[in-house]
Amino acid sequence: MAAESSTSTPLTLPVLPLDDEVVLPGMVVPLDLNDADVRAAVEAAQAAARSEPGKPRVLLVPRIDGTYARTGVLGTVEQVGRLADGDPGALIRGRGRVRIGAGTTGPGAALWVEGTRVDETVPEPLPGQVAELVKEYKALATSWLRKRGAWQVVDRVQAIDDVSALADNSGYSPFLTTDQKVELLETADPVARLKLATEQLREHLAEQDVAESIAKDVQEGVDKQQREFLLRRQLEAVRKELRELNGEKDGEESDDYRARVEAADLPEKVREAALKEVDKLERASDQSPEGSWIRTWLDTVLELPWNERTEDEYDIRGARAVLDAEHAGLDDVKERITEYLAVRKRRSDRGLGVVGGRRGGAVLALVGPPGVGKTSLGESVAHAMGRKFVRVALGGVRDEAEIRGHRRTYVGALPGRIVRAIKEAGSMNPVVLLDEIDKVGSDFRGDPAAALLEVLDPAQNHTFRDHYLEVELDLSDVVFLATANVLEAIPEALLDRMELVRLDGYTEDEKVVIARDHLLPRQLERAGLASDEVTLDEGALRRLAGEYTREAGVRNLERSIARLLRKVAAQHELGDRELPFTVTQEDLRGLIGRPHHVPESAQDPAERRTAVPGVATGLAVTGAGGDVLYVEASLADPETGAAGLTLTGQLGDVMKESAQIALSFLRSHGAELELPVGDLKDRGVHIHFPAGAVPKDGPSAGVTMTTALASLLSGRLVRTDVAMTGEVSLTGRVLPIGGVKQKLLAAHRAGVTTVIIPKRNEPDLDDVPAEVLDKLDVHTVTDVRQVLELALSEAEVKLPAAV
Repeated sequence: MAAESSTSTPLTLPVLPLDDEVVLPGMVVPLDLNDADVRAAVEAAQAAARSEPGKPRVLLVPRIDGTYARTGVLGTVEQVGRLADGDPGALIRGRGRVRIGAGTTGPGAALWVEGTRVDETVPEPLPGQVAELVKEYKALATSWLRKRGAWQVVDRVQAIDDVSALADNSGYSPFLTTDQKVELLETADPVARLKLATEQLREHLAEQDVAESIAKDVQEGVDKQQREFLLRRQLEAVRKELRELNGEKDGEESDDYRARVEAADLPEKVREAALKEVDKLERASDQSPEGSWIRTWLDTVLELPWNERTEDEYDIRGARAVLDAEHAGLDDVKERITEYLAVRKRRSDRGLGVVGGRRGGAVLALVGPPGVGKTSLGESVAHAMGRKFVRVALGGVRDEAEIRGHRRTYVGALPGRIVRAIKEAGSMNPVVLLDEIDKVGSDFRGDPAAALLEVLDPAQNHTFRDHYLEVELDLSDVVFLATANVLEAIPEALLDRMELVRLDGYTEDEKVVIARDHLLPRQLERAGLASDEVTLDEGALRRLAGEYTREAGVRNLERSIARLLRKVAAQHELGDRELPFTVTQEDLRGLIGRPHHVPESAQDPAERRTAVPGVATGLAVTGAGGDVLYVEASLADPETGAAGLTLTGQLGDVMKESAQIALSFLRSHGAELELPVGDLKDRGVHIHFPAGAVPKDGPSAGVTMTTALASLLSGRLVRTDVAMTGEVSLTGRVLPIGGVKQKLLAAHRAGVTTVIIPKRNEPDLDDVPAEVLDKLDVHTVTDVRQVLELALSEAEVKLPAAV
């Protein structure tokens, strides 16, 4: 390979600028002489050629954005004449590269420069790598030319053996940009130039292959669509011919929807909306997805029971008998349903069934602990009223669209659960049970509880709009029963729209009746036993309710009965038990083990929690109903413990403040109560609520903590049979609290006989069953001093210095 060199004689040539164009050696190009720069350069070359032998010579220099390249091409003017369009022109052939030097003077108006020729020779024979490069370039060029159909040029390219000429031949390539051609022009080394041309050609072929692949895929898709279109048109024509053979008319499907809408008993506005959708269906093509959406919507609208209603049972005594037969207790709910039916009957008798567009529906919230029969009560209400019953489970629902439905534009859109419940019931006045309404959540998909506001508002639900239907649905005749365990978990705005009915749990006598009349017959059937094969006497049922299950409801009681019957059935199959068999309370331990809830009063006095000073029995309300809560207090050793108040048991802020109030009251009134309050200043006070894993909060443990601290300081035990509840103030006043009925039921279940409550809660005793009040000695107090007199025993127990 020869190094780049220049001839000893410099060339003086007129410059012919090429704006945004590049001519490489070996190329023959026609140029328009109407261009002043081109004409000046050609005329100057012709003038110089008169004094020199040979053809006129010019220097072809690319001018990119007004800037001249460093290298030009020596060109000879082969011919001057007319171009194909008749304009004057010149045919110029590129001869070789020229390195541009300084400017000079010359004849004519052209720009003259000095330059030196660039030596582009390659030694013979060609090295192996160069020969392979030449072969590769020719193969790529041949492939590209064949794709373009330029078969005549293929032979000319194959005949080129000179490396420099072969590289410059790529100047004819239309896919090269001006910058790429300038790079080829300024690359003096022939081998490097051929490598560059080969790389450019290879990249272009790769891009062309990708473009051809994309075009092929697009064409295949278009062909498939055209083929599908033709086949569908043919199928439509075949169907048309078949319909004509069967005597049917065109558009039978849309006509069928139109006939169904016109024949259906729909409200006027719903009919208008449905007919508009039928019009859209008739205009929609078979390929349009809108057609399937419209059909689904029309099917949903036509399946709804717009004017279907069941007749209410106006036998008020019969309805009350049904409720009494299916549920024991729950008098509040039964009275509310009886009142509702009585008012409905009177309105119907006087022609007031619809007033102001609204009917006489009801929205009740049944709030109570688990297992008291809230869910099953809904079915009994429907039975008593002669209505259809639908249960809607709301536990864990987090999507607002579950209530209001999805917009029809979404794939798989459905109406909300309320509309689906009406559709399932087949009437516009069912009993709809919204189960576990306090378990409704909210997230980025919306708040379902907020969507229920319109559903459960008697002033709005006669014009309820579902997002899917987008037509008004009258829910004013529906009886909504919502169930919840925790009242505080229901949003305030939603609770305001419902009538609250509390179910505070069953007494032990009610549990025995429920177990005898409802639970035992059901579990006998499930265990495959006849009613005369196994019986449980009242003592066994009472012990099951009192000692084996301590709960507000009867769910665990039913499980215990089921376990007992399974044990008897298994023993009979094994030959260990003869039937019939009567289960007594003495048989329970041998069949299902020891009791789990032995009353505190039944234990040995030395083993009771209140057997030491500083322990008091309180009453609380949890999500599972009323419960007994023990409060323990201790004083730290003054030498080892820091002064101050320590609270444990996972307490809320309100309960922590109650403890501070109790401690402050004893510090300020200790002398009056004859308590050694000096210990409270020097020794640390620790108050603990057992069951530390259970969160606790509320003000009603104030008197209990005060009593525990007073017991600890005085050394007097708190009576085992006494439980208390109430909020305490800094002056020692006992303030009212809530949940009195549930707390007294819990005290009764726990075997407590004496209960202390605030005086201002005395009216709440009217809600407590009479049989519970008969077994409890209830004291109403106004001052904490009365509590201490009632709760503390006379005997003192001396404690060691550190408890």
